[in-house]
Amino acid sequence: MRMRALGLVALSAATALVLAACGSDDSSSDSANTGSSSSAVKGKVGVILPDTQSSARWESFDKPLLTKAFDAAGVDADIQNALGDKSKFVSIADGMIQEGVSVLAIVNLDSATGAQVQAKAKAAGVKTIDYDRLTLGGTADYYVSFDNVKVGELQGQGLVDCLTAAKKTNPSIIELNGSPTDNNATLFKQGYDSVLDKKYAEGWKKAGDQSVPDWDNAKAVTIFEQLLTAAGGKVDGVLAANDGLGNSAITVLKKNGLKVPVTGQDATAGGLQNILAGDQCMTVYKPIKDEAEGLVKLAVALLKGEKGETTGTVEDTEGKRQVPSLLLPPKAITKDSVKEVVADGFVTKAELCTAKYAALCTAAGIA
Repeated sequence: MRMRALGLVALSAATALVLAACGSDDSSSDSANTGSSSSAVKGKVGVILPDTQSSARWESFDKPLLTKAFDAAGVDADIQNALGDKSKFVSIADGMIQEGVSVLAIVNLDSATGAQVQAKAKAAGVKTIDYDRLTLGGTADYYVSFDNVKVGELQGQGLVDCLTAAKKTNPSIIELNGSPTDNNATLFKQGYDSVLDKKYAEGWKKAGDQSVPDWDNAKAVTIFEQLLTAAGGKVDGVLAANDGLGNSAITVLKKNGLKVPVTGQDATAGGLQNILAGDQCMTVYKPIKDEAEGLVKLAVALLKGEKGETTGTVEDTEGKRQVPSLLLPPKAITKDSVKEVVADGFVTKAELCTAKYAALCTAAGIA
């Protein structure tokens, strides 16, 4: 009888342990589903990208890289694209705020719209981050981007190097600038003008200088045609603010039987192909993976109520404030270094080295 009693006690204890273990499993499952497990971060992040027209980067690079980085950090994220529509931009933001995001990151279409959205977010207790473009007059807690003045300096020096190599004497240059409503375009121009203005003072000529609304590549074709006509059909070099505008200029140049050094930015597959073909002088590579991961780290810090890691501050000239910022270094890319962009995984050999460019890729050492 004593042995039977001990057996019953042991069985009861075992049953209790099993029930406790089951209860523990249910608790862990609930915790994971609510995002409160040790591998996840509480709170949701909303990200609004600007469009698909100004650059191929937003959907081709930023969105997948951001998705991967947020997943790796255990953060629930909603990433949407405003498709160049300011009303849609505001509507997306309103929806994200209403659904309860804790952090909202935006690439503004213009500062006025961006500031409007950030004011709504602040009123709702939502923290905000400016991604890639600073919102002038906004209230962002952080700004993460590349050193955009440096980007412009690399473009300006790249054009100078190409024209010098071509042994051009007092060359005529057309500047095809980015959108006047994009603060980045202002910073790019500040950078390349700091280089080119010195050359203009030495005798180089500015044959044209115009901005392209909304970075619209189709509008850029018309604008460049007009600038080229005004210059008497003569130009020795083109400072184009990104690869898309550069390709627009190249299209017009080819139509007129001209081939001159053209700059770019973003290291898109199209821009790199133009470089391999000798139609574009250089581009600027901005490792978007680093920028995306930088955004996620700042968002996680805000979700945790911690201070994010930054490299300094950037002045918001309209808001009269210094915005804590994480600025990353850009890199100039010429034909000799196109292979570095491929090696970094930013552009694949398959998308770059299509039939027309296969031999050029081989010659450029792209494995």
